[in-house]
Amino acid sequence: MGRPRILVVGAGFGGVECVRRLERRLAPAEAELVLVTPTSYQLYLPLLPQVASGVLTPQSIAVSLRRSRRYRTRIVPGAAIGVDTRAKVCVIRKITGELTEASYDHLVLAPGSITRSYDIPGLTEHARGMKTLPEATYLRDHIIAQLDLADASEDEEERAARLRFVVVGAGYAGTETAACLQRLTHHAVKRYPRLDPGQIRWHLVDLATALMPELGGPLGETAQRILTRRGIEISLGVSVAKATATEVTLTDGRVLPTRTLIWTAGVAASPLVNTLEAETDHGRLVVGPDLRMPEADGVFALGDAAAVPDLASGRPGAICPPTAQHALRQGRRLADNLIAALRGRPLEPYVHKDLGLVVDLGGTDAVSAPLGIALRGLPAQAVARGYHWGALRTNVAKARVLTNWLLNAVAGDDYVRTGYRAGGPPTLREFEFTDTYLTPAEVRAHTAALRARA
Repeated sequence: MGRPRILVVGAGFGGVECVRRLERRLAPAEAELVLVTPTSYQLYLPLLPQVASGVLTPQSIAVSLRRSRRYRTRIVPGAAIGVDTRAKVCVIRKITGELTEASYDHLVLAPGSITRSYDIPGLTEHARGMKTLPEATYLRDHIIAQLDLADASEDEEERAARLRFVVVGAGYAGTETAACLQRLTHHAVKRYPRLDPGQIRWHLVDLATALMPELGGPLGETAQRILTRRGIEISLGVSVAKATATEVTLTDGRVLPTRTLIWTAGVAASPLVNTLEAETDHGRLVVGPDLRMPEADGVFALGDAAAVPDLASGRPGAICPPTAQHALRQGRRLADNLIAALRGRPLEPYVHKDLGLVVDLGGTDAVSAPLGIALRGLPAQAVARGYHWGALRTNVAKARVLTNWLLNAVAGDDYVRTGYRAGGPPTLREFEFTDTYLTPAEVRAHTAALRARA
């Protein structure tokens, strides 16, 4: 018999951390490592708003998977679109569009999450997300294009609509997105003498009754005061009723003429979860404290796609929040448990207490709660950027990010468009390829055809 094959799906925080630990701690003869991902980089997602605002270049947060002294994992360039746990086969759509499959002895599911959308008229056609590198790159081009078009327009209504920006979702991602992009327009408008800075309007909208409830009351209120002082209009307790190419209607009846709707209202587990016909909790795969899926031989799951019991919380039935912090540590625990399984040793449960959140609002504005200590302003900014800088996996990525920060602080931005997606942006579904997954019946049919060919 050959080496057992460990198949890892997803190159997010959890998947990459698991692979790197396996490379370090497993001898090549003990297992074959295979990673399924459509890109050859790990996206450092928390810094995505800084790419959209032009503070960082896209390459600086796209951390190469091949830059490793111990690199020996075979990378399959594609996306897993179905899993047959009985046949132990994963169906993969390669970046060329062709379907292939990969068998496994042990499967690690770390496919992450997608932007959560709702059945709101016009939402998927006219809203743009902030979940992928192409989306961040597109948004920067789009916002600068609105300034260009407003500057060239002689129609006051069109100009006002192009200078109004709506962000839905006042959680961590939405708040940072609104804060960073507002700074982009605040500084860019100085290069447009025909535009009135007072016409630029930013709206942050959420059904929740508090800004960033995960931060806690006092810090969330501080962040709200900072954003309000900078001119961002915050509407809580409301959401979007419908959207068109030229306006957004809110659930309180207000109609906002705008050409920019940014949707960051939560995440949902990858559609891959639905192909397994396994038990879920709020859409996430149910796993035990040791990260194994019950009744699925050799299958583990972690990160945003898994409902991992939060043993450190002390609350019965609590599951870990879908944060990068938990995904990283789950990746390490899962790797150690895989090694234990290969070597016939007992598996251990995942236990980790959340270390707090850091929120970078751009410039010298930030709020943070490391280890429960509330920080504001420059100290919070230092903690936020220090944490993100230290979490980058390679020294090259750290050097690029630090250089970008220093260059932006000294020289500023030129506010130029690259022309990316000039012919029109994809929809939310097209940006995140959520329509490419198989149904459970299609997965079974595919594996049955595979057996017949064999």
